[in-house]
Amino acid sequence: MQPPTGRWTTQRAESQLRSLELFGMRFGLDRMRRMMTVLSSPEQRFDAIQVLGTNGKSSTTRMTAAILKGHGLRTGAYLSPHLVSYSERVLIDGDHIDEPAFAAAIERASWAAERVNRTLAEDDHVTQFELLTAAAFWHMARAEVQVAVVEAGLGGRYDATSVLDAAVTVLTNVGLEHTRWLGPTLTDIAEEKLAVVREGGVLALGADLVEPAMVVATRIAQERHAEIVRPVATAADAPLTLRARGEFQRRNFALAETAARAYLELAEVQFSEQALDEAAVAVEVPGRLQIVSETPRTVLDGAHNPDAVAALVRALPEVLSDGPLALVLGVLEDKDSAGMLAQLLPLCERAWFTAPPGSRALSPAALQSHARQLGFDAVACVAEPVVALREAQAWALAQGGAVLATGSVYLVGDLLGALGLADASLAELPRRAVK
Repeated sequence: MQPPTGRWTTQRAESQLRSLELFGMRFGLDRMRRMMTVLSSPEQRFDAIQVLGTNGKSSTTRMTAAILKGHGLRTGAYLSPHLVSYSERVLIDGDHIDEPAFAAAIERASWAAERVNRTLAEDDHVTQFELLTAAAFWHMARAEVQVAVVEAGLGGRYDATSVLDAAVTVLTNVGLEHTRWLGPTLTDIAEEKLAVVREGGVLALGADLVEPAMVVATRIAQERHAEIVRPVATAADAPLTLRARGEFQRRNFALAETAARAYLELAEVQFSEQALDEAAVAVEVPGRLQIVSETPRTVLDGAHNPDAVAALVRALPEVLSDGPLALVLGVLEDKDSAGMLAQLLPLCERAWFTAPPGSRALSPAALQSHARQLGFDAVACVAEPVVALREAQAWALAQGGAVLATGSVYLVGDLLGALGLADASLAELPRRAVK
């Protein structure tokens, strides 16, 4: 590959990223470390907070970054996955990078990846997530951010984001997910996630962390002389008014406040209650309890495992009134779909099963089989998500009811794109592009 020219288009950048889907996931930090060397170590040019966990990572990342921005710090945020466009994954001071900047970052990272690939074995290759992560770090360094809040992709120990030397590590929660890669128990998964805690660092823990994970966190913090901090406010007693809907978002915001306070203390920046209040009312989390229609009321939510669905179910009364509910559900094959259905079906009168985009989607027929085992037969299987949504909306409109579409972030992103709501997926607040 020729040296970067800065002439790539967004379409070429996204095409390059899609071409790497064939290589799947590959653990290990060697490729990322080589990428950072080729790119002149951008990850060393800003402070970092790394956010790990099973659920709530993206929300906590957005919220922490917003609080830090309110304190006058130039702040980056790195999120995954995206809803509609890959460029949604990188924020500078809360704003998405513009298309030319995104394309330039992917071009630069692709050039570095090609150089690294030449040094690897024939069956090894820089992955899509590694390329995205390298591009994000390069862009953040170029944008001269002071601190980046970075969401880990999978696990922690071998995740591409773990080339960072994060001053603060955040663990939202731990659930049984990705057991094929992270281990079969909550203890195993916590070990993988918390392997990144640095010597003498700060570890911010979610308020509802399960006991096996808490045991691991306490031991690792002692071994590495790290300080554990936890939220004081909880979902029940936090006095702030949040823009983000749902009781679970109150817990996420309390953890974000805890992480931000820890970093600001290290950076010797005085904490501002006003900045906290402003962040609370400003942060919108796309794809979580997002209302996309009022006739009938239609809510999209990216809950993708039983714990996330449980949080969604508790929050639904905030956005749905009494009345018949139509469910549109699409799930990836490695998720506990039966556990999700067991919580969702009792709330619904009819369900439309569909498939999120991509090769990892669970078939609608498999969902139907699970539903029948639970005694639920009011089901339609529709391959195309937007068609399933339209059918569910027509039914709900006739019945005076509402629609909930959930099961996967990829499903939510596909629906937002199909409905022409890509811009709405970014936020309801006006946004400006940032170079």
